[in-house]
Amino acid sequence: VGQPVLLKCSFKSSSPITQSLLVDWTYRPLSGGQMETIFHYQAIPHPSPAGKFKDRISWVGNVANGDASIAIQSAVLSDNGTFICSVKNPPDV
Repeated sequence: VGQPVLLKCSFKSSSPITQSLLVDWTYRPLSGGQMETIFHYQAIPHPSPAGKFKDRISWVGNVANGDASIAIQSAVLSDNGTFICSVKNPPDV
């Protein structure tokens, strides 16, 4: 609680990494409910402009090295839940 949390995500692709590479991070609270997109990356990071993680997510990945990790600042217990990292590097998914 109160500390930054690193959410690691690594990937491999048989296709060259291009500007078309997409990273989406989604979140579902521990109590259930709808999945929500909390972070999007395509050439540059796009943190979600709203929601419980607004202004608390930073990009720490390096797609050239197969890293799509993010960090959440000032973690609270209610951040608990399921986080999913999805990477698409057309034509690879």
